Amino acid sequence: IGALASSAPILQFDKIIPWSSFYDAVSLDFKDVSQNCYEVIKGSWAELVAISNQKHALAELSKAFRTCKSLHSTASVLEWLWTAFVYTAMVNYPTEANFLKPLPAYPVQQMCKIIDKSPSGATRLTRAFAAASLYYNYSQTENCFEVEHEVDPHGLHGWHWQTCTEMVMPMTCSNESMFPPSGFDYKKFAEQCRMKYGVLPRPHWITTEFGGERIEKVLKRFGSNIIFSNGMQDPWSRGGVLRNISATIIALVTEKGM
Repeated sequence: IGALASSAPILQFDKIIPWSSFYDAVSLDFKDVSQNCYEVIKGSWAELVAISNQKHALAELSKAFRTCKSLHSTASVLEWLWTAFVYTAMVNYPTEANFLKPLPAYPVQQMCKIIDKSPSGATRLTRAFAAASLYYNYSQTENCFEVEHEVDPHGLHGWHWQTCTEMVMPMTCSNESMFPPSGFDYKKFAEQCRMKYGVLPRPHWITTEFGGERIEKVLKRFGSNIIFSNGMQDPWSRGGVLRNISATIIALVTEKGM
């Protein structure tokens, strides 16, 4: 009897790995395909902020992003774009798949192709929207986008509950990321959890219960017959076990795998 732990970020807690690892990995997936693609996405956030400061920003963005209903907040546009790029990096499979959304093979490459082949006069934000549309409408069935009220058929919002209780994974965006630089404020995060769910996070529960800083010693004491499998194109791989721990606890790492 054994276990296969694939894409298992068991070290993504406390300060075991750099907090920027996840978003740095997402950014690298795009950068490896096209430097221009990476730069366009990185520059699109500033254009979004600039438009947000204009008088008729919501009306302009509602039109540009083909929203089904008029927008009430420019922040929802940022989240819509952010979600598309992050989730696409997470499911950058070599074949067509329908795990989160219907997507083509190597969807990151396809997004970058859209950006790189955009008309020369297109803004960075327009190019980012066109690329993100692949995630939301690869099937070509959507006439408009529910930017603020998208359906959650997979129950992904349940992850927010998990991160507010036991799965506290501090994440930041570094200057190397294609996302706007950001930090992690635990007090602010805890207050958001309290307001949304009426609970407070237990930030050290995972590492206290299962170990973390000395995961090699912990697993050697009671673990065996475990394979940790990680493809380095998977953003979660940075929090995974990437080295063999013992003769029966091994790490399989593929540089270009998912």
